[in-house]
Amino acid sequence: MPSSRRSRRRPYTSAPRELDLGRARGGRSSLTRAGEEWIVQQIRESAKTYVCPGCGNQIPAGQAHVAAWRAETVLGARDGLENRRHWHAACWRIGH
Repeated sequence: MPSSRRSRRRPYTSAPRELDLGRARGGRSSLTRAGEEWIVQQIRESAKTYVCPGCGNQIPAGQAHVAAWRAETVLGARDGLENRRHWHAACWRIGH
């Protein structure tokens, strides 16, 4: 028998929030660039400093950026993940 208790979080008249697929996937998405499939992960902040391969400048610890790697390499998907690179979001968007 269904419960007659009303939700305190969301009234019956409001629609549920749309699912944020990027967040549900841990900020990861895949895309094809120059005929190669890439996995791209949004990084909100990190404890380390990285050097962006796009511009050669540092990505300071705590700054939002993206990590990208080839979905498949000759040595397999694990090799692609181990060879991921951290990019400024703008540098990744304009290409590599």
